[in-house]
Amino acid sequence: QASTSARRLPSVPYLRSALSVGSWEEVTWSQLSRCYDEKCRLGAMMTAEYVLELGNVFHSGQVEPGTCLQKLVGSVRTGVILKDVSLEVHGGELTAVLGSKGSGKRALLEVISRRAQGPTRGQILLNGVPMSMRLFQESCGYVTQKCDLLGGLSVESTLLYAANISLGRKVSSYVKQTRVKQVLADLALTQLANHSVETLTKAEYRRLVIGVQLVRDPVVLLLDEPTWDLDPLNTYFIISILSNHAKKYNRIVMITMEKPRSDIFPFLDRVTYLCLGDVVYTGATRMMLDYFRSIGFPCPELENPLMYYLCLSTVDRRSRERFIESNNQISALVEKFKVEGGPYRKYAGPAVDMENMENHQKIPLTAYGRPGFFTVFGQLVKRSWGQLNLFRWEGFKTLFLKLLLMPSFFFLLWIFYFNAFQDTKNQYQRTFVTRNGLIFNSLAGAYFMAIITTSSTFVSARTRYYQEAREGIYSGPTFLLSQLVSGLPLSAFTTCLSAFIIFRGLKEELVCFGEGEEGSCLPLSDYSPSKLAKLERTNNVHYENSYYPDFLLYWLALWGSYLFAEQQTISFMLVVKSSYTAATASIYMAILYLILGSGTVRSLSSLPELMYHLTYIVQPRYGGAVLNGLEFYNKTSLVNLGWKNESTGQEFSCRKDDFRFGCRYVNGTHLLVEKYSYPGVTLEHMMDVWTNTAINFAFPGVVMIANMILYLVPLPAFVKAKFRE
Repeated sequence: QASTSARRLPSVPYLRSALSVGSWEEVTWSQLSRCYDEKCRLGAMMTAEYVLELGNVFHSGQVEPGTCLQKLVGSVRTGVILKDVSLEVHGGELTAVLGSKGSGKRALLEVISRRAQGPTRGQILLNGVPMSMRLFQESCGYVTQKCDLLGGLSVESTLLYAANISLGRKVSSYVKQTRVKQVLADLALTQLANHSVETLTKAEYRRLVIGVQLVRDPVVLLLDEPTWDLDPLNTYFIISILSNHAKKYNRIVMITMEKPRSDIFPFLDRVTYLCLGDVVYTGATRMMLDYFRSIGFPCPELENPLMYYLCLSTVDRRSRERFIESNNQISALVEKFKVEGGPYRKYAGPAVDMENMENHQKIPLTAYGRPGFFTVFGQLVKRSWGQLNLFRWEGFKTLFLKLLLMPSFFFLLWIFYFNAFQDTKNQYQRTFVTRNGLIFNSLAGAYFMAIITTSSTFVSARTRYYQEAREGIYSGPTFLLSQLVSGLPLSAFTTCLSAFIIFRGLKEELVCFGEGEEGSCLPLSDYSPSKLAKLERTNNVHYENSYYPDFLLYWLALWGSYLFAEQQTISFMLVVKSSYTAATASIYMAILYLILGSGTVRSLSSLPELMYHLTYIVQPRYGGAVLNGLEFYNKTSLVNLGWKNESTGQEFSCRKDDFRFGCRYVNGTHLLVEKYSYPGVTLEHMMDVWTNTAINFAFPGVVMIANMILYLVPLPAFVKAKFRE
């Protein structure tokens, strides 16, 4: 053991200085294992050989699904999943963990990666340093069985963004690009570098998922069922790639498999057989046949030794007698290996040529740390924009949803309301109902289109966030802030275009003279600039439906509503996996807000006192007040509108002194008094458009902050697991 330890000790002056010793003869493994500071962790990675050791590891966890309520209260049945697991893996080796379903293969990887839920005891050491979650996140990689990548990006872009958000600033852009090209070559993806992610085959996609981890150059790479559901040729291909990577870069690669084929046998340097959490065998593959032969279980000729011993390590559940017999046999094998398996478990292979290794071994890129907040944030924003590629289906779909879905809906509104407001000389009492309906449809359109867009486009980003957050790359607030910043220009454009379609498509800018019952309005297009200037000097002129401030306020009202619905949907999608369910819940909430506070479905002044005060905490109260004010408050064009009997063609005036049948409102302000009047509050105060606009934008701001807090709060494990399975 002394010679083995001497051979494994890293010959790095930096680490010697971190330990404050002059030579390696003065270093003991106890000193190294007690070295927790940053320099020692970095030094432990800067070595010519890597050793991952597990000693007497036990782990308990959930052993049955359980209901949602049981998971919340923590009453789900638990049991021992891993029992006294001890093994060693060395750099340059490909290790396979084999076992049937429920044997503890995935649990073993989860324990090593420090992601396992439940109590764990025992030692997990990387080069003698205890494996912590931070150490694993900084120096190791984990490829889960199911991993979702972002659509709309090319293969090369996916790897480049992965490098940019995970490798420190000391790693130059040139080195990152070189690393990406090397990974593309190692994974046989060079010819597919410019292909979109969603066009890849299952095997190509799996190789790209592996490449996302390899581009970081992890010291230890764990892969859960990397060949699951692949054909034999691609299985062989991926295993050979992983074996080559381990030997070429002197890295530790550990995979799990349920049905190993015989053709991969030469690539496996080590193998571990698990059965119900117990170790049946762990050690060099070349010694496995000798071991089982020595205890009386030789592998028959022409048999696949990997599958033969896997069957030997699997409980037979076809009958009660077979279950008891196989269970007793496996228990005997487990006890036998505990007694006689030490030399096989600790076998380290042929001695490493340290001088040659040091000349060729490079420091892993993970040793240079992680990038800063602004680097990661900028790359996340850039990646979101990179998904909007018109020449790729996913990019085109996302771009359409974020830019053109809402304008398409407002174009339908324009068709429906076409010519309803164009003829200013032939406006009647019915225009009040028409304008009220337009306000409701505008608000509802902003809410519903934002919900549909968010539930359709945010789901992939959310899933990717949960996967990358487990790797410690960035936090929830960073993710949400990047989504907000990347989406703001798009939401601003889509709401501005939608507002323009309605505001300018249905209404003309008017020049109005006088006030009250004596006022009148004419289209601005009837006047030349010189004539208009003359009128402004000689008359009391004001404008309606102007670009400033009317159009600006109209757009801001829609934009604030859009942002609020977007953030609300993101809140639901924090805990709801189904985008359809999240969208449905968000739409129901939006309908409730609109009915209660918009003032278009029911007059606020007629609400019960409690419900009236509740309107102050819903956003449509303020967005609706802005739109109602723009449509009705002190509008000269809506004064003294008559009533027309469509059957006979008769027209009747509606003035204060001549208010006949069919007349409902003297002017727009009259309508607002009926909608908003409440004791102690003036209409002028309630119709302050700039105050209402500011409060309208405060709502999405508050929800955004709440989302950041929610994404920081540790969620129950079963909630987070939904987005990873």
